[in-house]
Amino acid sequence: MLDVLEPIRVPSKSRLERNEKMLPEGLVRELVSRLVVHGAQRATEMGLAKPLDMDVYFLDTTCLKANIHYPVDWVLLRDATRTLMKAVVLIRRCGLKHRMQQPAQFIKEMNRLCIEMTHTRRKRDTSRERKRVLRLMKQLMKKIRRHAENHRELLLEGREATSLSEKQAAQILGRLEGVLRKLPEAIRQAHERIICGRTIKNEEKILSLYEPEVHVIVRGKAGARVEFGNTLLIAEQPEGLIVDWRLYEGQAPSDAQALVESLERTGLAHGGRQPKAVVGDRAFGSARSRGYLAAKGIRDETCPRSAAELRRRMEGERFREHQHRRGQTEGRIGILKNQFLGTPLRSKGCEHRALSVAWAVLAHNLWVLARLPRAAAEQEQKAG
Repeated sequence: MLDVLEPIRVPSKSRLERNEKMLPEGLVRELVSRLVVHGAQRATEMGLAKPLDMDVYFLDTTCLKANIHYPVDWVLLRDATRTLMKAVVLIRRCGLKHRMQQPAQFIKEMNRLCIEMTHTRRKRDTSRERKRVLRLMKQLMKKIRRHAENHRELLLEGREATSLSEKQAAQILGRLEGVLRKLPEAIRQAHERIICGRTIKNEEKILSLYEPEVHVIVRGKAGARVEFGNTLLIAEQPEGLIVDWRLYEGQAPSDAQALVESLERTGLAHGGRQPKAVVGDRAFGSARSRGYLAAKGIRDETCPRSAAELRRRMEGERFREHQHRRGQTEGRIGILKNQFLGTPLRSKGCEHRALSVAWAVLAHNLWVLARLPRAAAEQEQKAG
């Protein structure tokens, strides 16, 4: 019974991280679907006063920010220096050494150049100074890269003579290979932008040496015009349960296309049952989405892009109520991101972030279901 679940508290990050290792995302998604369907079809068994309302579908998208620093081009060189030199330190501790300065000296020198780059904005000829400092960074990176490659070869050839296991050696080699593979492109990117003064397309930018699935997402909102992460689609029903979601690994499609894909997923998960109305902001409206909804017999309650059409439709009471309720979906996204996922989400890799989102949705829906009976009782007391 749900009275047992009533004191549920938001799980900690550590609890969610341990849960991630228990089930794959597909099974967690199936659990969420069964929970929602059960609440709609067998409400009394779950202690609910009435079945869940599955007739209206509220959608919105957001950016799930990646746990990275602001992607400044020359800061990527500092990141590469730290990772490569720390890996070199591990190799040298095992007795595999190649003639070089102490690795800490390279980290210190790169940090000094980064500070100098930061202070170039205070100098009279900022552009010339930035170019000068970047050239020094590139020269230093050549030495760092050469030493990292030399120690990589030492580890490949002499691993048996060390105390490292195969997995430990593979972990160190993986760090080296991951950075060395991206380093030439990171250097080229900084050269193009600082020395040549040319722009780089968003889809071609390296935003992080460690998170390749991160994208530039232009939101155009106050305080967050541009964000770095992955697009997250959320769909909820009127009581606030999340019925569908997707974290896009690549560049996300248009919101209108995401609407169609979401309804297809929901139809498969709920035995072909479709909502009677779909509500979203103006980004979800398009000729294709309107045609799809009309073919399925679903009312299109998305906000129209035309201001005149919006004024006309706001005269309808049902449309006006749905648009007013749509604002709560943004609050739902804030609760999911800030209270259940944490800001920033610390899972590494898009696959693990998607799994974290799935578990967060399950925990969120249990929390909402546990609160529904209490909310119904409070309403009865106020009415009485």
